[in-house]
Amino acid sequence: MPKKKSPTLFEDSLAELEALVNQLEQGDISLEESLKSFERGVFLTRTCQQALQEAEQKVQILLEKNGTPSLEPFTDE
Repeated sequence: MPKKKSPTLFEDSLAELEALVNQLEQGDISLEESLKSFERGVFLTRTCQQALQEAEQKVQILLEKNGTPSLEPFTDE
């Protein structure tokens, strides 16, 4: 049975990515640490992109009616 992803995986990854960017922008870390942070950032970016793609697919599936896409106007209620 596949392991379910944590519901906060996207939010946690995004927060960690933002912290890494801030750390890299300050420039107070060594080149080696910067490279490790950059590598982690690439991994987190891919994780976030995958989560967004999965969410988009779910939305598309939910919007389909009778096997064909059905777009409805957005109303802000």
